[in-house]
Amino acid sequence: MKNSSFQQLEATSLYCPRCKVAVPVRKRLLIILPDGEKFEYLCTRCATSLGNKIEPLSEEVRIII
Repeated sequence: MKNSSFQQLEATSLYCPRCKVAVPVRKRLLIILPDGEKFEYLCTRCATSLGNKIEPLSEEVRIII
């Protein structure tokens, strides 16, 4: 049984090894992959990458060239 309220958790603050404290993060889209969108979490103080996340696509994406 899945609980739909916890399917997509979102980080609001993470520990930054450079600042040596938990800081608010900014989420940045890196790339759109066949299985989802890849995001990176960045420190709002020093812009250090603190992690990444792949969110599954909600619908099929078609790319027309």
